[in-house]
Amino acid sequence: MQRMEQTQLELKNSIARLTEGRSDPSTAVAGLSLYRLHSPVEAVVGMHEPSVCVIAQGAKRVLLGEDVFAYDPQHYLLTSVHLPTVVQVHEASKERPYLGFTLVLDLREVSRMMVDSNLPAPRAQKSGRGMTTGEMTPALIDAFRRLVGLLDDEEAIPILAPTIQREIIYRLLVGDQGARLRQIASAGSQSQQVAHAIEWLKENYLHPLRVEDLARRAGMSSSTFHHHFRTMTASSPLQYQKRLRLQEARRLMLIDRIDAASAAFQVGYESPSQFSREYSRLFGAPPVKDISSMRQAGHPG
Repeated sequence: MQRMEQTQLELKNSIARLTEGRSDPSTAVAGLSLYRLHSPVEAVVGMHEPSVCVIAQGAKRVLLGEDVFAYDPQHYLLTSVHLPTVVQVHEASKERPYLGFTLVLDLREVSRMMVDSNLPAPRAQKSGRGMTTGEMTPALIDAFRRLVGLLDDEEAIPILAPTIQREIIYRLLVGDQGARLRQIASAGSQSQQVAHAIEWLKENYLHPLRVEDLARRAGMSSSTFHHHFRTMTASSPLQYQKRLRLQEARRLMLIDRIDAASAAFQVGYESPSQFSREYSRLFGAPPVKDISSMRQAGHPG
């Protein structure tokens, strides 16, 4: 335990040093983003991609539907598919800033790891939530420390980062929440079929959606697909599509600086009033007011 605490301290110090004075979370390690916050953050609507999220200092809550996933330096957050969430950092201060990182997971690499390591598929093939929290272990925190440490030796990143990332995937697969990842990576499982449908929907959300077509793509009946989709994502396919459209509209207004009516049209809305109502319901304010508030808060864009 003392060794693990020392490793966690080294990880915290590395993130603190690497994030000092920086606002861009991206790093030279593909898929690795570092974060630092000096005060609690109100609930933020967003999308979690397949990833593992780690906190070195502070605490965070993630809402998926009505489920709350809370984690801290002793626990990690594991997400196995793209999920619409609400996130809140509730422990952060100038004296003890929130420090953490997100590492995006390559699900194809997860599948290869299962095959290469002869890991068995989980016994229960029923779909579960696509998000969970797990307990940090000495081996896992050490792998995270070494991956972040590569940012001090960028010439070694192309050689060593893939090896450490594979180790992290292995540690997650054999850990207390590995069944979540193994369900997604198991060929022919219902979870994998739904995950493929989610990936397709994420790339094609601008087009009209027929749940029957999406279910056929997953190889399921409409009722079975709808049930497993809601189980994994805490939303229906149509609600999921709406969330993707509204978040893209928000990005267009904030980053590309286009007006609300144009953004609504680009993401598939024919009625500006309907767009405004649904946008306000999701983000808590009408489009113009929401974007103005984000810019005043210093959000890039």
